[in-house]
Amino acid sequence: MNPRLAPEHVDAPAAPGAEQAPMLERCGRLREYWYVACTSAELRDAPLGRVILEEALAVFRDAQGQPVVVRDRCLHRNAMLSEGEVVGGCLKCPYHGWTYDARGNCVRIPSEGQDCALPKERLRRYPAREQDGLVWVWMGADPQAIDKDPFPMPHYDEPGWGAYYMVTHFENSVTNCAENFMDVPHTVFVHKGWFRSTTRKQIRAVVERTRDSVLVTYHQPHDSIGFTGFLLNPSREPMVHTDKFYLPNMTRVDYDFGSKRSFIITSHSCPVGPYETRVYTLISFRLGNRLLNRLGRLLLPPYTRQVIWQDVVIMANQGASLRRYGEDFRNSPCDVIHRYIESLREHEARGGATAPPPQTTEVDFFV
Repeated sequence: MNPRLAPEHVDAPAAPGAEQAPMLERCGRLREYWYVACTSAELRDAPLGRVILEEALAVFRDAQGQPVVVRDRCLHRNAMLSEGEVVGGCLKCPYHGWTYDARGNCVRIPSEGQDCALPKERLRRYPAREQDGLVWVWMGADPQAIDKDPFPMPHYDEPGWGAYYMVTHFENSVTNCAENFMDVPHTVFVHKGWFRSTTRKQIRAVVERTRDSVLVTYHQPHDSIGFTGFLLNPSREPMVHTDKFYLPNMTRVDYDFGSKRSFIITSHSCPVGPYETRVYTLISFRLGNRLLNRLGRLLLPPYTRQVIWQDVVIMANQGASLRRYGEDFRNSPCDVIHRYIESLREHEARGGATAPPPQTTEVDFFV
């Protein structure tokens, strides 16, 4: 039985009754990344309210249509700006109408008239970027220290591919969600008949940890994905299955069937609170030609939503137990994937200088 690699739990809340700083202030280097605030389609004329790392954010578009993210707290009486409105690319508070431009400056106080003195203090503003159909926000303490781009979502809006997003709320931590999305043994129980059924087949996996990722390669060429095989792999080509985790919260699950057919599940697990996560999932697929891609766009969403809902239920089950008792896991050999993910996220949370060393492990398990 394998012990955990580290005793700390980056997502776990404090014991009942204990005071604790917000996640944003106690997550170490995990804040120094781009996080998804919303999809591009969600951000239209009205502002949106979002919470990331327990920080309340208001998201809106300026006069040029570019996304803007500020702290969701009016300088005046601290009302939530996200429940206001956007007027001429500026954000107007719903309480007294104080209005802020895209830089966070207060530009209008209706009760004081046009010539009044405006406060010099600005709203706290977070860098925002729109990429691959998502609005990303940099949560780091120093906006000048941005040293990376948002994660590229694979094959989004790419010719020859179909793609769509799903947004799902999970009552569990980022770490546990990421582990669930890369966990094969649970599929024969949680997704029985939908994704995989018990066959008692032995599977070999090679698990590789780098300084910022975990790569899993499965040796299961004759496996299939539930009853969607007729659409994804009608000619029964050997399947190549790989799972990848990238710091701080990205998972990518690839299924390739020969050279012309692929099915990819890419998930961004955005931390709302210690046991509350909003997951943005991109389903990317290519089925051989445009007509089949259109058919996939009709048939795959109901299937993938059902599968992810099954994960929502079991994650809520586990999350309720963890909120009550905390984490006290007992690992089996195939949980090496979990341990590697935990070691990377816990290292970032501690802000340590030395990352866990690269390591490769082979493991056999039954499904």
